[in-house]
Amino acid sequence: MSIFQKAKEGLRKFMIGRRGADELSLALLITSLALSMLTTITRIGLFYLVGLVAYGLSLFRMFSRNIEKRYAENMKFLGVWRKARSSVKQFVNRLKNMRKYKYFKCPECHSRLRLPRKVGEVTVTCGKCRHAFKQRA
Repeated sequence: MSIFQKAKEGLRKFMIGRRGADELSLALLITSLALSMLTTITRIGLFYLVGLVAYGLSLFRMFSRNIEKRYAENMKFLGVWRKARSSVKQFVNRLKNMRKYKYFKCPECHSRLRLPRKVGEVTVTCGKCRHAFKQRA
């Protein structure tokens, strides 16, 4: 058995019972990389320290054997991440369609609604709470 095969087998045995990289670990790695680049550009040591902590957390998460706890942390992160990503996507869509539609909120439930521009004043019924109100577009 060659030295590379022995190293590969040793690494395989070491990783038994460990999950490896998940979405939160990868996000921490990307954050640490971005902060190290920012440190190089700005020469601010605080970015370096925060990036180093993020890198250490990422390695800790990858090599941890407490899979249930790491899974729960990852699910919590994914919930926050999906919500933030959805908000950004909605904002970008509103910016793209700003000339076609007028966006506004329902006065009762505050859900987002839209009307085609240049239809004048119409009675709008909210699809979520069924509240009817007048709105100009």
